[in-house]
Amino acid sequence: MTFDAVFVDLDDTLYPYAPCNAAGKEAAFETIREQGYDLTRDEFESLYQEGRSEVKRELAGTASAHERFLYFKRAIDIHAGTHRSKHALELGEAYWEAYVDEMTLFDGVVDALAALSDAGVDVAVVSNLTTRIQLKKLHRLGIEAHVDLLLTSEETGREKPSSVMFTLPLARLDRRASETLMVGDSVESDVVGGNAVGLTTALFNGPDDAADLTGRERPDHIIQGFGELTELVL
Repeated sequence: MTFDAVFVDLDDTLYPYAPCNAAGKEAAFETIREQGYDLTRDEFESLYQEGRSEVKRELAGTASAHERFLYFKRAIDIHAGTHRSKHALELGEAYWEAYVDEMTLFDGVVDALAALSDAGVDVAVVSNLTTRIQLKKLHRLGIEAHVDLLLTSEETGREKPSSVMFTLPLARLDRRASETLMVGDSVESDVVGGNAVGLTTALFNGPDDAADLTGRERPDHIIQGFGELTELVL
């Protein structure tokens, strides 16, 4: 099958998320200690998770549900009884600076995106999270020359698997669902959402039992590396 457009998820699809998140939280812990909070690493983690859980519960389904500045603001409020804006801001900045510094692309991403671009295939990065942070990530990864469109859930007001996260980039690139491939690591967000609007879907680095999925959860393809993406599209 020939595709004229490829939609690609960002986090845990173009680069590994876990080491970046770990680096960000370690930097935030060091910062909160410097701010004078007498917390152990485990106490900090528990406080962070409590703030995170409250934000996600209250803002589920929105880009803001992923915002670390909100997590830290809420965590400090829980611990100190006030938001202490300067401290929350410093923690968020420390987290994202360390996170972005840790980012490295998965093997083969640059070659694959360059090959798609050279072949005239439109590439859109379609991602849940706030635009400012995803722009920082895209810039850090150095792949902007091969990306025709970045669309975040902040811009649409809805998160994948909401249909607007797929229909809007189709409209902006003037492409049809039948000629577009969606690539991502999440069954729920990328595969279910893509399948629902008629895209061909490819699950990247999926679970071992992914082949047993059925219905809208079943991807059309399962790929383990970006070399396979090039073979699939071109």
